[in-house]
Amino acid sequence: MQLTSPINKIINHLEKIQSFNAQDPLDDTRKYLETMTLQLSEKKEPVAMIEELNVPQENHQIPIRIYRPKGKRPENSSAIIYIHGGWFIAGSFETHDAVVRKLANQTGSVIIFVDYRLAPEHPFPAGLNDCIDIVKWVADHAKSLGIDRNQVGIIGDSAGGALATSVSAQVGELLKFQALIYPAADNQLNTKSWETYETGPVLNKEGGIQAWEWYHPEGKNNPDPLAVPILIKDFKNTPPTLVLIAEHDALKDEGEKLAQHMKNAGVSVQTSFYKDMVHGFMHMGAILNETQAAIDEIAVFAHENLEQ
Repeated sequence: MQLTSPINKIINHLEKIQSFNAQDPLDDTRKYLETMTLQLSEKKEPVAMIEELNVPQENHQIPIRIYRPKGKRPENSSAIIYIHGGWFIAGSFETHDAVVRKLANQTGSVIIFVDYRLAPEHPFPAGLNDCIDIVKWVADHAKSLGIDRNQVGIIGDSAGGALATSVSAQVGELLKFQALIYPAADNQLNTKSWETYETGPVLNKEGGIQAWEWYHPEGKNNPDPLAVPILIKDFKNTPPTLVLIAEHDALKDEGEKLAQHMKNAGVSVQTSFYKDMVHGFMHMGAILNETQAAIDEIAVFAHENLEQ
């Protein structure tokens, strides 16, 4: 494995992040992700406005954060729903704040960030249901949100890529595009890339096995394709899709396989390979130029599929 100097710098930095709570691996994972993103993300860009809402459901509320981009705002803006990564067990408004601000400004779209319920407190399908419910809610409340309900896309990174894939397979008729950033798609963790990167960088197999068990406890014996999207057979609702793959990423092979499954099903799929990159590189803009390159590519794809 030949890693570039910036990537080695990042790995050295990550190795210095001390364990926060070794007795509680869940708490430790959540705090580690927060620290990594805080320390390696670029300075946060200003946006025009950030609003936080709690969307009421039958037995709970779904927190969302709405980012309105800099510049003139049209009455009926395009919108992008963002579903965050974190192995289905971590991630929050704050872990992805820097990335989402950049996406809002670069795409010119309103970004709606979903703070879906996390495992293991809320295993599958709780988080997926939250994401589907927010897509439907945005369509139903588009006018009051200042959004054109016919100009909505979705982005998901890592575990969020798995969730976005399943959302699109269910309610893709409400979406104009999806972008999947190094998606987690398979709970088997038995690909060649998992063999190569079993102990990192960034991800490790032991943590991945535990995360999937927390998220989808029945997954080993009775996997649900909506939890494990590599198993999805019917992509009939899926809109045009962009898949970003990182070279030195344990999830590389399953991301490429998921993209191929979509292509085989007749979905318009564009795959982009980020040479030398590691999992999570979207959070490493303080060191990597590729973070901005990926933001730019997603923005171009969004503009191609949205009327702006």
